[in-house]
Amino acid sequence: MFSLHEKTLYVRDLDLWVDSMKPRARCYVSHGHADHARPHDVVVTSVANAMVCAHRFGRRAPARQTAFPELAAAERRDVVWETHAFNEPWREGDHELTLFSAGHVLGSSQLLIESDRGRHVYTGDFKLEPSYTAEMPEVKRCDSVLMECTYGKPQYVFPPRAEIAGQMVSWARAALEDGAVPIFFAYSLGKAQEAMAILGSGGIPLATHGAVASMSRVYEDAGVALPPYERYDAETFDGSRALVWPPSGKALPKAVRGKTVRTAALTGWVLGRTGFGGRTDIGFPLSDHADYPSLLRYVELAQPKKVWLNHGGRDFVHRLRKLGVDAEYLEANQQLALF
Repeated sequence: MFSLHEKTLYVRDLDLWVDSMKPRARCYVSHGHADHARPHDVVVTSVANAMVCAHRFGRRAPARQTAFPELAAAERRDVVWETHAFNEPWREGDHELTLFSAGHVLGSSQLLIESDRGRHVYTGDFKLEPSYTAEMPEVKRCDSVLMECTYGKPQYVFPPRAEIAGQMVSWARAALEDGAVPIFFAYSLGKAQEAMAILGSGGIPLATHGAVASMSRVYEDAGVALPPYERYDAETFDGSRALVWPPSGKALPKAVRGKTVRTAALTGWVLGRTGFGGRTDIGFPLSDHADYPSLLRYVELAQPKKVWLNHGGRDFVHRLRKLGVDAEYLEANQQLALF
């Protein structure tokens, strides 16, 4: 039923692409991160993720200069949003499709396809631990699953989120009391809002990069309660607030130059290396992906007969096989009958 074509998953029976990086006539988009979401003629997704993606590339995405003319053409077309609520199945021919929460970021979903060939799940990016700003994750029993395995090595065991939250708040409070500006580097979609919820609940005053503030308004429009925060303004920022800042910034914010700053990376990769390129003072393993035990737990709960893996290290295949799981890594350009 599935094939890997042009490095993209495709459901031939449904003429449905999955998380394609090239513009398609109809594509399922699991969540709004840039490595999964692009404008397509028809975007099949959850209600909340449609809000996220509409913010990112608009109902009519603007044309822009690009090295990929086909992408520029797609961005000049209207995007039609085909939205589905979690756990409300719909039929397409002989197949029944259902979206259910991945717990990754706001609106992130997994895709269940059922037919006379069985029950089959594509997870996209997911985590199992509950978070403060994303929907509660789910696991469904299935016959086969195609799952991401970003942290598929035993070293990646994240502490409980409440423990990480307490450490973040304590670190930020100590910095402010010492007259330093605490800066948390976090991606503007998902990680930033999670950091804001954690720090705000601990009484830490907040200011955010404009991109973070803009995405946070989408979260609030979707019903996610966030603590009070200010949009960073270089002219008025006085250093009395913690900053939530995208990691892509090439330099520190203008208003903190000359001030004492303390910087923190929020990513699961800090268990393997220091922060974002080693340029932060500390790292907190706050991740929106499943850690190693959660990956194993997902397989245990879903009980699939076959596991396909992508978006992670190939050695996780061998770890699953040692546990008696029929697992295989999804290779580029490999033609597969997954389901």
